Amino acid sequence: MSELQRPERPGQPERPEQQGQEEILAAEGGGQGKTALQSALTDERKSGLQKYQQLVIGQGGVLRLLFYELLILLIGPLPGAAGLLLRAKLYPLLFGSVGRNVVFGRSMTIRHPHKIHLGDNVVCDDYTVLDAKGEENRGIVIGDNVMIGRSTVLSCKNGDIFIGDNSNIALGCFIQSAREVHIGSHVLFAAYCYVIGGGDHQTQRLDIPILSQGQVVRGVTIEDNCWLGGGVMVQDGAVIGRDSIIGSGAVVRGEIPPFSVAAGVPARVKKSRQEG
Repeated sequence: MSELQRPERPGQPERPEQQGQEEILAAEGGGQGKTALQSALTDERKSGLQKYQQLVIGQGGVLRLLFYELLILLIGPLPGAAGLLLRAKLYPLLFGSVGRNVVFGRSMTIRHPHKIHLGDNVVCDDYTVLDAKGEENRGIVIGDNVMIGRSTVLSCKNGDIFIGDNSNIALGCFIQSAREVHIGSHVLFAAYCYVIGGGDHQTQRLDIPILSQGQVVRGVTIEDNCWLGGGVMVQDGAVIGRDSIIGSGAVVRGEIPPFSVAAGVPARVKKSRQEG
């Protein structure tokens, strides 16, 4: 197989049977009071080039590095129709898989592209971040007809992000995963929504830094046909049932039943949409 050949896009896995199950992760950075990213960047055993290739590209090989650099440097910031056309033709060679008619905006940030899988008619607006980095994760899987708004960040911390068909993520949103974040089909995010699937730090001990105490990670599920208003924050462990509406500025913790209208800090169910 050629170094630049791409595998088929994997199917989106079914939602876990019990989203609330906890996974306790060891302290980041080997318990040295650093995040995993800090540890990787300060690893004196590796050269600067090795660190860059590990964190940004996620695979070895000089040809792969050169190809990535040329595309990002020369094609990435190119404006206008020429930029859109060249990115549409060449960017799919970077990714794990790319469907038909995918639009890549200007100056995107792309990390571990071989673990990013895009369906048909996906639109990634200018300055979006698709960061699939991790040692053991599957990465980012985006279904058909999905819009990723300008400056939105999808960030894996060795976790996975799955977005179903026909969903719309508006500008300036931030979605992070240290385990699994599942966003269903026909889901609407207004601007500046945050999905914090990176877990909670353990804080019981006072004799060592919080960074050295490990994390509890549960994951996040947002089921089909949900609408999140502007500035909603969804915390780790949350499950938002299908066809629910979350009011602007709400902070979602725990479980929101299907067909709910919820708002507030923390978000509380105000009524059921099934009651009219």
